[in-house]
Amino acid sequence: MPCPALPDGFDFTDPDVLHRRVPLPEFAALRQAEPVRWIPQTRNVAGFQDEGYWAVTRHADVKYVSTHPELFSSHVNTAIIRFNDRIHRDAIDAQRLILLNMDPPEHTRVRQIVQRGFTPRAIRALEERLRERARAIVQGALARSGPFDFVTEVACELPLQAIAELIGVPQEDRSKIFDWSNKMIAYDDPEYAITEEVGTEAATEILAYAMNMAADRKQCPAKDIVTTLVAAEDEGNLGSDEFGFFVLMLAVAGNETTRNAITHGMHAFLTHPDQWDLYKRERPATTAEEIVRWATPVVAFQRTATEDTELGGETIRAGQRVGIFYSSANHDPEVFTDPDRFDITRDPNPHLGFGGGGPHFCLGKSLAVLEIDLIFNAIADAMPGLRMVTDPRRLRSAWINGVKELQVSAG
Repeated sequence: MPCPALPDGFDFTDPDVLHRRVPLPEFAALRQAEPVRWIPQTRNVAGFQDEGYWAVTRHADVKYVSTHPELFSSHVNTAIIRFNDRIHRDAIDAQRLILLNMDPPEHTRVRQIVQRGFTPRAIRALEERLRERARAIVQGALARSGPFDFVTEVACELPLQAIAELIGVPQEDRSKIFDWSNKMIAYDDPEYAITEEVGTEAATEILAYAMNMAADRKQCPAKDIVTTLVAAEDEGNLGSDEFGFFVLMLAVAGNETTRNAITHGMHAFLTHPDQWDLYKRERPATTAEEIVRWATPVVAFQRTATEDTELGGETIRAGQRVGIFYSSANHDPEVFTDPDRFDITRDPNPHLGFGGGGPHFCLGKSLAVLEIDLIFNAIADAMPGLRMVTDPRRLRSAWINGVKELQVSAG
């Protein structure tokens, strides 16, 4: 039975939808009436030669798809649920070299190597330096007279600097990573006027930059994560090209997502002053997880069915695409009490903002949580009276819950 609250032709991946808002009411309607719903699309509108995808909206079903890669592949059509209608299939296939778009056993091999850089010891080693950087970022914003853009002056800086610290990118080059990653993901936003060629060029720039780093470390090893990942390639480390695609993934997964979580978190605090007051007083350890649940920077990824299978009372045919909507799962009342309430003391908080578990659970979760904790501690210490000057300007995107600008004032 069709869901009565969903308008005919409504597509959760239409960039105009996320440009305005996250469609939480529509997600709620589907969770209740049709938790697995076929969403028709015009052929090639998303870059795929098919007729649409299945929208999976319940927490339990998103977890099921995420934890069964043998049934739901990231490799076949990649994890990106919508490209633009001008992309060529070979450009989609080229993205299979990114960890995000691999299936076991190749995914297992590469992840086992790259996770060396994300051990608890490696993250702890960064903590003090990142704490100092968070304080410096906030002090730099505070020194500006008048309103400033929270996104560019605060939110984007710590994720960029953390990546630079982690893999040895000189801090003076972080603006390049920022610019390249923006161009890679902003293809649906006319303000950026990003063509497929510009996006491809940006990805090529990141690849070349990272591969040159890898080649340099092979010649001159250093005490850094790049050397750990690429030296002695024949002993189970990454090749230069594999390292390049790893950095390409970090540029989006470790930069764009955390930046947007921080921005949405600040907006949530400024529109829920009781929670901001609570945070300033008590600094609950549960704060970062609730910010990620509330923000859910990646609204959805996709998988492709490898065989006919049943899910949510529907038959999904082999070869059909399946959208797993984390934003919906993170507001599922079957899992979260009062899910539409921003509550920094929420515990437990089994949100899927870092993925639904399984092989693609976010590699950098510990680093992201640390960055969020550090930056909000620094803001609460130095700018406790921060206020919003204008509403956030949202990114036009098919799958990223992004904010381009949030004007604030410290006075």
